[in-house]
Parts: sequence; structure tokens; C-alpha cells
Amino acid sequence: MNPEDEYIQHNKHSWNDRVETHLHSDFYDNTRFIQGKSSLKDIELALLGDISGKSVLHLQCHFGQDTISLSRIGAKATGVDFSDKAIDTAKDIAKSLQVDTRFICCDIYELPKYLDEQFDIVFTSYGTIGWLPDIDQWAKIVSRFLKPGGQFIFVEFHPFIWMYDNDFEQVFYNYFNEAPIIEELSGTYADRNADITSKTVSWNHGLAEVIQSLINNGLLIEYFQEYNYSPFNCFNGIEEVEPGKFRFIKFGDKIPMVYSIVATKR
Repeated sequence: MNPEDEYIQHNKHSWNDRVETHLHSDFYDNTRFIQGKSSLKDIELALLGDISGKSVLHLQCHFGQDTISLSRIGAKATGVDFSDKAIDTAKDIAKSLQVDTRFICCDIYELPKYLDEQFDIVFTSYGTIGWLPDIDQWAKIVSRFLKPGGQFIFVEFHPFIWMYDNDFEQVFYNYFNEAPIIEELSGTYADRNADITSKTVSWNHGLAEVIQSLINNGLLIEYFQEYNYSPFNCFNGIEEVEPGKFRFIKFGDKIPMVYSIVATKR
């Protein structure tokens, strides 16, 4: 196996193993999703605005809840993910709901081999870029699939929180993309007690790395914001302080947990 591709195999195996647990977890609440509940959160909904009739490419879509939610509010949505089990599940859900949502299974760096069109919007959110080693190449993909004047809508967990250990007791990881982070993980954020053990490879990406990569690839940053809460209960030691807003008990509202970017292709 090519050493550069080994991380993909480890991570694909990890995400394939998670699909069944995630599908039936309270975290993803798929029963209510099937009944019509949107999986999109207020942050990205505000940034997306009215997307009726717009073409949207959703990168790293997992088993497709957000992609289908985009279709439900009028977009012509295409979701991409490298997990074949996730994409198979996404296709099954879309078929059962009779929504016109397209799904493509591939690593996003390889997407030009599978897709040759441009979109009004490229969208990705929450826990995505940490699985990618090369952010400049990621930004090239974003730019490649945006129409001139199209918008990139991006919401992600803040790199500040990825510096901490899993219990958020001490700074453990480098803020900067110094080297791959190779770990043996048990459970999953959607079910910490799940009988899942896997090897993963990830990378931390600071704000400057992300923003500069987008600028370098022809995107104009129109909007940048940081948020002192997470819309997901997915970390140890957090509590719900308002409906749909979670913060660390020990940090309160003092640290950034999420950030968002809107950028336009020039």
C-alpha cells in the first residue's frame, strides 16, 4: 500500500464501522429525521439563506442527513463521502424518502475523477477537515467545483478545542499541523460506549492555514465568525446551556468552540 494512502484505509475502516451505530443513535435521531426533522443547525441555516433551486455540493457528508436536509429546503444537492457503507445508507434513505439527492462515494481529493460540473454552493460542516492532511489541496477541490461567483459555506469545530486531551484537562496536541495524529479509539462521539475500536489518522489545522489556503485558491473571504458554543453534545464535560447550545462546564463561554467562513469564488 502506498504510505500516502494508508491513512485513507484506516479512516475509511473507522467510518464504515461507525455507520450502523450512528444510524441508530440518539445523537443522529434518525427516526425523527425520517419523519421530517432537519439535521441542519441554526449556524449553517443562517449562512445558507434561501437555497431554493440552487445546486449544492456537500463534501464529507457521512450518511447523508444534511445533504437530504438541503434537498428538503429546495436545493439540488449532491453529497460526497469516502465511506461506502455511509453512502449506501444515504442512498437507501434518500430512496425511501423519495427525495432527489445524489450521492457519490470517493475520497474528496479524487472527486474530479468522478464529477465534472460546478455548483452554486459548496458546503461542509463539523468535524470534516481534521481527516484531511492537505488543506491546500482541499481548497483546490472547493474552488474547482464552485461556479464563478459561487459561495463556499463552511462551519467547523474550532482548532482551539482540538489542542486538548479527550477529557479537556490539559493542552495535549499542537495547534499547528505539525504531524499526523495517530490514535486507537474506542466508542464514538455518537455513542461513547459503542463496541467499536479503530485506528485513526487525523490532523489539526489552525485558522491561518485554512483561511490562507482558501485565499490562495481564488476565494474571497466574505464572512468569518467564531462561536462560544457547540450545537452538538459530542465532547466530554459539556452541558446544554440553552436549547441546542452546549458549552464546557469548566470553561463556560470563555473559549471558541466553532467557527464559520463564507467565501466567494472570484
